[in-house]
Amino acid sequence: MHGSTQLHHQLQSLVTEQRNPRSQHIDTAEIPEILRIISDEDLGVAAAVRQELPFIAEAVKLIVECFQNGGRLFYVGAGTSGRLGILDASECPPTFGTAPDMVQGIIAGGPNAVFRSQEGAEDVESDGAAALAEHGVTARDIVCGIAASRRTPYVVGAVKAARTLGCQTLFVTCNPRRSFTLQVDIAICPVVGPEVIMGSTRMKSGTAQKLVLNMLTTAAMVRMGKVYENMMVDLQMSARKLVERSRRTVMIVTGLDYHDSALALRAAGGHVKTALVMVLASVDRQEAQRRLERVNGFVRAAIAMTDAAE
Repeated sequence: MHGSTQLHHQLQSLVTEQRNPRSQHIDTAEIPEILRIISDEDLGVAAAVRQELPFIAEAVKLIVECFQNGGRLFYVGAGTSGRLGILDASECPPTFGTAPDMVQGIIAGGPNAVFRSQEGAEDVESDGAAALAEHGVTARDIVCGIAASRRTPYVVGAVKAARTLGCQTLFVTCNPRRSFTLQVDIAICPVVGPEVIMGSTRMKSGTAQKLVLNMLTTAAMVRMGKVYENMMVDLQMSARKLVERSRRTVMIVTGLDYHDSALALRAAGGHVKTALVMVLASVDRQEAQRRLERVNGFVRAAIAMTDAAE
């Protein structure tokens, strides 16, 4: 009973669990008004995330350093937060050509919880710690907890275990930094205020978390040389859409027509980066690959290399 009372007081104090005075009449509103209320509340989400850019930037630096040292990024969450982590992780390989294990999402309740809510799975701290052990997390890795409330036991347990392992740790929450007491390297705290429907953190909180995760991996991948100008150049040609996107990228960057872009990609073994360097630096595949390896995969630097710089 004591535990229930303590949880009641914890939830009562959370910004994400407060009632929103601007939506208290939503149950009597017509559909257009319901949508206007939701939309009005959503307008503040991006601004809340923007306030956290300095902390997001520091987190990106840690992630890039982790990747450069052969480490991996693990997201850990429950419910919506866990699903968002899995979503961001699963989209890195096709978008940036990363290995599937470079960014991973861990959710309380395991894979089944992605499709069907398993609320009780989040209540045990030791389960979060055990999940890190199951995934073979080591001190080289970085662990990012995601929890709108900050208090989710599964996530807290995982982050505590990560620190014990020697990992650097991040945390994304939608409650104020002043109330954040968990020991982590960087906390990211976009405060979006009470939800339209009290406690439904899949709404504004979920949107804020999605924006933050997008920034973390996208900015990190840019700094890892996965982007040329503003185009994906390490994508995997694993679907017709991605094949066409690869050809279009080569066309835009090099000025080649559709047919010649396809030939360039074929000569480059289907690798966009290699094709770009081959065409723009007028070198063969072996030399293009050598250049890319020398400059850690950055296309601009590989194109600009001269004999003197080599």
